[in-house]
Amino acid sequence: MNLDLDETIAALSSPPGPGGRGVLRLSGPEVKRVLVETLELDQARLDQLTSATRLTSSLNLNTGLPLPCSVYYWPTVRSYTGQPAAELQLPGSPPLLEAALVKLFQNGARPARPGEFTLRSFLAGRLDLVQAEAVLGVIDADDQVELKAALEQLAGGISSRLNQLREDMIDLVSDMEAGLDFVDEDIEFISREDVIQRLQSAHEYVSQVLDQSSSRMTSHSRPRVILAGLPNAGKSTLLNALAGNEAALVSEIEGTTRDYISQTIQTNNMSFDLIDTAGWETPRQDLMDHAHQRRDELLKEADLVLWCTDLSQQKTRSDEVLNTYRSTFRKLLIIQTKRDLAADHQSQTSFTETETGSLPVTVHEPGDMKLLKKEVSRLLSEQGKHDHQFLGSTAARTENSLQKVKSALTQAIEAAEANWGDDMIAIDLHQAIDHLGEIVGAVYTDDLLDRIFSKFCIGK
Repeated sequence: MNLDLDETIAALSSPPGPGGRGVLRLSGPEVKRVLVETLELDQARLDQLTSATRLTSSLNLNTGLPLPCSVYYWPTVRSYTGQPAAELQLPGSPPLLEAALVKLFQNGARPARPGEFTLRSFLAGRLDLVQAEAVLGVIDADDQVELKAALEQLAGGISSRLNQLREDMIDLVSDMEAGLDFVDEDIEFISREDVIQRLQSAHEYVSQVLDQSSSRMTSHSRPRVILAGLPNAGKSTLLNALAGNEAALVSEIEGTTRDYISQTIQTNNMSFDLIDTAGWETPRQDLMDHAHQRRDELLKEADLVLWCTDLSQQKTRSDEVLNTYRSTFRKLLIIQTKRDLAADHQSQTSFTETETGSLPVTVHEPGDMKLLKKEVSRLLSEQGKHDHQFLGSTAARTENSLQKVKSALTQAIEAAEANWGDDMIAIDLHQAIDHLGEIVGAVYTDDLLDRIFSKFCIGK
């Protein structure tokens, strides 16, 4: 990726296609000159500006009529990109916007590459890499939950904590290395107990971040909801009812579901992946061994498990299996299926009264499906408040670096507890500091920046 910040760039920033308004964005040292040569603007007035200003101008595209144009101009480095910048707002006609963009290019700007505006913001120190990825998360958000996660990451919560951890580790290694200059004197800059305590605290936090971000290691950030339970508990029927199509084959023969089936479910405020898995007691044939193995993997990754139990049957065996595995589920909701076939309707438990988190439903009542979607959305939103510190794309990029940080801290703790010298412990600490720098962008390569910012669309 070209990192030449001396070039002035321009691109369409608004969505492609017709609209009420279109936005052209510019950034670079020659923005003022390009504006003066492209629009009807007084350079003497632009020279006097020292802060962000809204201007009214016009653009002549050789049509014989001046085109009205609103200009938002940042004359100094106090802009999104850390450079002089401008946004031109014009009527949202695609041919008109293309002609205006061509004129900007003719007057000295060059076409911006994907993500180049956000890249310049990163290079200017306005954003770190985690926040830059959050910009893409905001753009690509499919629902309110994904948007909220992206905005929280953009606000810098996790970035500030990782930066603070890195600063704390730099302070620690500085204290330790300062003591090396007085190794022959009876001067203790930092006690071994303090070193171990600070290393253990850092290790605990990194382990927590790794655990909490592992669920985002997917190609997208939609939560995963798993349907589980004994065979013929109504899992596939429930999937079809919630998805609104016949995605899963429904049969009274055990083992019908031989591999997982996934459907994206949309509610009022979020979307999630609903996955139907093989029943717990289907015969252990070769294909089913694979299905059971995949089911167990999915359950470990699930944000929410919907355990389906048939109200029309004795549920003793279902309870036994659930009690064996429920401690491994991150979040659980018991779905009492086929309530319309239950022999004793009086024995059904009202969801609003239960303390165990169970919901009696039938797929034949649209109100039941609506209530189930609402409760799943509530539980996922509640889970998201605590677990999803990273967007999926950020978690994928940082997982390897976080593992290296954790490994380096583990080695440093072992060395400190074995009473090794501070110089040996400092070697592991420097490695941990460097790997943390890779996450927030204090240490980066051109290849890394290219991989991250090439995912952006042009104009962002």
